[in-house]
Amino acid sequence: MDTVFPEVFELTVSEKLQLLEDLWDSIALNPEQIPILDWQKDELAKRKAAHLQNPEAGSSWEAAKERIRQG
Repeated sequence: MDTVFPEVFELTVSEKLQLLEDLWDSIALNPEQIPILDWQKDELAKRKAAHLQNPEAGSSWEAAKERIRQG
């Protein structure tokens, strides 16, 4: 693996996880800079149209979380 920062691979697991968290936090500061691909826009438009056509077909976030927790 060719990388610009080979010392990253020498970090402990805990340090690597913290680095990942810090990177995600820095990305989240500017969400408008995250590219959205055309296929993602198309999928979102399709799902929105389906929801508008039949809003009762979906689940609330709370209901979805509960289903996931019950496994």
